[in-house]
Amino acid sequence: MAKKCVGCGAILQSTDSTKEGYITKEDSVMCERCFRIKNYGDYKSIVKDNNAFINILKNIDRKDLVILVMDIFNLPSSLDLIKENINNDILVVLTKRDILPKVLYEERLLEYVKNYNINYIDSVIVSSVNNYNFDLLMEKIDRYRKTNKVYIVGYTNAGKSTLVNKIIKNYSDMLPSIVTSMLPNTTLDSIEIAFKDITFIDTPGLLNESSIEYYVDINTLKKINPKKTIKPITYQVKSKQCICIEDLFKINLSNNNITIFISNALKLDRYYKDKEIKDLEEKKIEVRKGEDLVIPGLGFIKFTKNELVKVSVIKGVQVYTRKSLI
Repeated sequence: MAKKCVGCGAILQSTDSTKEGYITKEDSVMCERCFRIKNYGDYKSIVKDNNAFINILKNIDRKDLVILVMDIFNLPSSLDLIKENINNDILVVLTKRDILPKVLYEERLLEYVKNYNINYIDSVIVSSVNNYNFDLLMEKIDRYRKTNKVYIVGYTNAGKSTLVNKIIKNYSDMLPSIVTSMLPNTTLDSIEIAFKDITFIDTPGLLNESSIEYYVDINTLKKINPKKTIKPITYQVKSKQCICIEDLFKINLSNNNITIFISNALKLDRYYKDKEIKDLEEKKIEVRKGEDLVIPGLGFIKFTKNELVKVSVIKGVQVYTRKSLI
């Protein structure tokens, strides 16, 4: 059997330095890419598609438990690919609880998952940063699994590998080895980690190519990804105004109360006349009272009134509306 990188799951090889899994020493257990990410923060993107992810889903034994990991701050617009390709018992895990304000009702956040119309047996909300609810998570895993295999699936950057690393650290004597980063496609193939009587299989993330994280450089990506609890910013808009999130996003509106949920490392500016930002694509979107305007990978804006707004965003990023999360 081919040897895999313990950091990303790629098959190790020493013949082509431009391809995934490259090593310089035959006894290496981690590829050069993962080594440089882990030790130097030297991020190297690898372009993949969703075919590998879909093939893994289709080959999961029907009896195995599937943990569907979702980033509570960056929820996907759809779970159709997952619904179409697996028919397993699903335990939903909402990650990054530490990012949203503590005053929010967790029951409401967990209830929100029902909007996806996906069959799941239970749900739990966790924070790997604060080590929150992991005993409850492990209790649910033991309760629902029928085999020794537990698959970890979800979108890229949802916190799948971080979740597995935290479980390993908390409940075994092993050292966490899966490499994590804010880049899409950090995990390239499935990684099996066995301890006690469970084998966790971490899988590559499902890609969302409409997310802003695919169109910005690594320094911007570091600012976009919140490192601590965000502080929402509310604007009362009673005249034509323009609100800009650096040079990444702009919204023009005239009569609304909005609350913006983004990383507080990003700069917000409000103007009482239009502000030109080059290289953004303009579109009009009807947002209704009680909906969020979502900028995938960047954050979301909660609306309290109906309004046709004009937004400008990096080309390729698909802004959309959803039922309000909060």
